[in-house]
Amino acid sequence: MKLFKSLLVAPAALGLMSPLAANASEVNLNDISNYSDVDSIEFTNSFGKSDSNKTQLLAGGEGLVDSHDGGFSQTTTASFSADFYLGGVDGGTTATNDPFMATYGFQIDLNTSFTGEDSLDISLDAGNTSTTTTSVAEFDGNATGDKLMVDGVMYTFPIGTATAFVGDNTDGSALFTTACTYGGPTNTLDDCGNVNAGITNGGVAAGASYDFGNGFTAAVGYAGATEDTGIMTEETLDAYGLNAAYTGDNYGLSATYGVIESTAGDPAVLDDNEDSYLALNAYYTPEGNLPSVSIGYEIGDDGSKTSLEEITSFFLGLQWDEVGPGSAGLAMGHSGTVEGTEEEYMYEAYYSYPVNDGMTITPVVYIKESATSGQDDATGVLVKTSFSF
Repeated sequence: MKLFKSLLVAPAALGLMSPLAANASEVNLNDISNYSDVDSIEFTNSFGKSDSNKTQLLAGGEGLVDSHDGGFSQTTTASFSADFYLGGVDGGTTATNDPFMATYGFQIDLNTSFTGEDSLDISLDAGNTSTTTTSVAEFDGNATGDKLMVDGVMYTFPIGTATAFVGDNTDGSALFTTACTYGGPTNTLDDCGNVNAGITNGGVAAGASYDFGNGFTAAVGYAGATEDTGIMTEETLDAYGLNAAYTGDNYGLSATYGVIESTAGDPAVLDDNEDSYLALNAYYTPEGNLPSVSIGYEIGDDGSKTSLEEITSFFLGLQWDEVGPGSAGLAMGHSGTVEGTEEEYMYEAYYSYPVNDGMTITPVVYIKESATSGQDDATGVLVKTSFSF
């Protein structure tokens, strides 16, 4: 019970953190857990009544109210997930060659609505690796060294008939639509070829989207790499993106254009150094037992004045939504190949098996080519077990 109370009062730690913090903030769980030992603490609902539900911190979305008396909002919900990673990577460079290992990740997602049309979303992450190892990185796992940290804060709200958001440590492309149905587990291929145009450089972010109806949508986004140097200043590495998409009954198309300021090139001309990317994505889902097909292609230019190099990314994925009790997928592609260098393709196969409503086991096998002569390709065998509650 004490553990359960400790998890429930974790959101109280958010009051110790400054909005839009410059870096992901660390939460001291030992101090917070001490509060769970105080028997006299009462949590009242939004109407100020101390009744049989006074310890119910999380409730459904009913009963929106205009003000709060210090209790937890009735529209605050939380979801919890725990992931366990087992496997290793053989071959490739020394940095990507991982021994057989077992790690974990944990996440708390908090969501609150104040008007019924807005949403304040906060993510708390933990993991037991201090550095991002290859096996954990390919599963997009948390590497926080057993510390609970704020991974992102975002507020989404309507502006007329459009939708806007502001946030920190989130993606400027949060409201973008990428035409892809492939849901593979690895981090290299889950972008579906939209690697750079869908700006993901973190920091302070903002954007807006508009639904024209009949399947047509458009969105814009901004992200600043760090908050320490300001927003939209000469010292800040800013990124801007545009997205347009069409979604039909069984197919979809999208185009994404991104501009990312870079430090590459002559320091005297960094103000003019911008990399630009254009990503095109499409998917088709046929009827019957045939797999859905997703394809993506991105082309980019290094904007430095010292070199003009073309950068390309390619993706092709097949996914069967019903293979026995689970789903399966096959994919291939490469991420960010520079003109004049050999393409390093990655191939993967996975099967996702839902043991029950709250537990899923996903094994994956992949091969990542090496462009270095005499160096073996990297082969990864990984199993991810996910719990959601």
